[in-house]
Amino acid sequence: MNDLKDLATARQSLIKDRTAAKARAQTATVPLLKAQCCRRLKQIEQDLTQVEAAILSVIAQDAALSESAEILTSIPGIATVTACAMLTETPELGKLSGKQAASLAGLAPMSRQSGKWQGREHIRGGRAEMRRSLYLPAAVATRFNPDLKAKYEQLVASGKCKKLAIAAIMRKLLVMANSLLRDRKEWTKVHA
Repeated sequence: MNDLKDLATARQSLIKDRTAAKARAQTATVPLLKAQCCRRLKQIEQDLTQVEAAILSVIAQDAALSESAEILTSIPGIATVTACAMLTETPELGKLSGKQAASLAGLAPMSRQSGKWQGREHIRGGRAEMRRSLYLPAAVATRFNPDLKAKYEQLVASGKCKKLAIAAIMRKLLVMANSLLRDRKEWTKVHA
């Protein structure tokens, strides 16, 4: 599991490097610097391909990880990259209650109140990397998963802002993943 965590960390670093290199390449005006940025981008892409292959290899060699990855990727909206992030960032998934899983990722609503004053609920704390890895799958799910799309539209129609509605979908995805891993079952339409 440590190898997988190290590889996932390396992948995140390479993605940040790629973003920075692309920005430098777009703003470089000196031909020499532009050529160096392009070479650096090619090297980063090659390194990223190797690291992603190593991640898949580590998962394939471990029967439990492989089964967990299959379960996670059976959920519409969760691809291999997100499944790997979920497995490395929250190895406890499948052993927690839904509320514990949401809290661990910082997706559980927290109340702010003092005496009679009651503020708005918000999310905070938890594992930020887990939240980052769930954001895009949740956005995809609001478009292509009929049940989560309906939930998202219901939240927006009831006056919730779109960002809050996406956070609610992220929580639903995480809780669903937790329960599927606990039961060792792949996603079906019934689980939505």
